[in-house]
This record gives sequence, structure tokens and C-alpha cells, in this order.
Amino acid sequence: MTDAAPLKLLAHEAEDLAVISAVLQDAVAKIGDIRWDAQGRTLTLACNRFRWEGAGRKGERVRSALQLGDVTGVQARKLRRDAKSAVVELLSVAFEAGEAPGGSVLLTFAGGGDLKVSVDCLDVVLADVSEPWSTPRKPAHAD
Repeated sequence: MTDAAPLKLLAHEAEDLAVISAVLQDAVAKIGDIRWDAQGRTLTLACNRFRWEGAGRKGERVRSALQLGDVTGVQARKLRRDAKSAVVELLSVAFEAGEAPGGSVLLTFAGGGDLKVSVDCLDVVLADVSEPWSTPRKPAHAD
């Protein structure tokens, strides 16, 4: 394990969200770890993210939570919400502007699934919530 401080990032603009997207690339989660609280207007994704910032010869993962605020709706495509234990791999998180300051946050998963989260404004928090642990598997991407 490393002595790196846990990440705590905020995004209120698309450029901020690009940083969060980069550190969440290749995070894995179960469908059951994605929670939409319609009354609280939040969507939370608990995941195991690969610590790209600490990637050396041996990789590390850390439990992290991504929370989107001011959520007005969520649409899933090619994700079986009833398959709570199914594992998904996050590829990217992006903002599509709508009527300012709102729009949609698009979470894209490997295999073609995605979540489109409608928001009144961009209000995103990412926080590491555990100590990192070693993993022998470093994510690889086809060229």
C-alpha cells in the first residue's frame, strides 16, 4: 500500500468532471451499488476504482463513492437493473450541457451500457472511502 492521501474531488464544471472521469476510468461496481434517491435528488455509485495516480508495477484499487446532486431523472440503457450482483466497468463520465446551468451526466460502461442522469446543475463529488489494496490486475485497453 502507498501513503497517498485519499482523493476528494468536486466538479461544478465540465472541465472538473473530466478529471473525475480520468480517475474513475476502469472502476468496477455492481448494479446494486448504483442508487438513485429521487426524493433526495441524488445518484450514488459505490465502486472499486483503480488508483491510476499510484499505478506502478503493482496496481492498487480503493473503494470510492461518486455522488451526483440535483438529479431530476435517470435513464438506463443496456443495464439490467434487476441483476443487482452483475458487475459493470465504468469507462467515462461526461457532461452534456442543456438549459444552463443544467444538462445530463452520461456514465458510460464497457459493453455498451450507460446511464443518462439529468441534473439541474453540475454538482458532483468523488471521495475515496477505504484504504487502498494491492491488485495483480492492471486494466489494459486495446489500441
